Amino acid sequence: MRVLVIEDEHKIARALKKVLEQETYAVDVAYDGDEGYAMATTEPYDVAVIDRMIPGEYDGLAIVR
Repeated sequence: MRVLVIEDEHKIARALKKVLEQETYAVDVAYDGDEGYAMATTEPYDVAVIDRMIPGEYDGLAIVR
């Protein structure tokens, strides 16, 4: 399963990535809304974990929409 994590706090993003990879998920991480939106719209993901308040043009809700 492929997971996209969009989280601006690097420590939290690294922890999520580590835990998910230990469970054998393929994990990509974006640190702002713009990068996250670009990744979410160009790559196929099974699930996304998205922080609601992230920097950039797109916040978490905009990415989900």
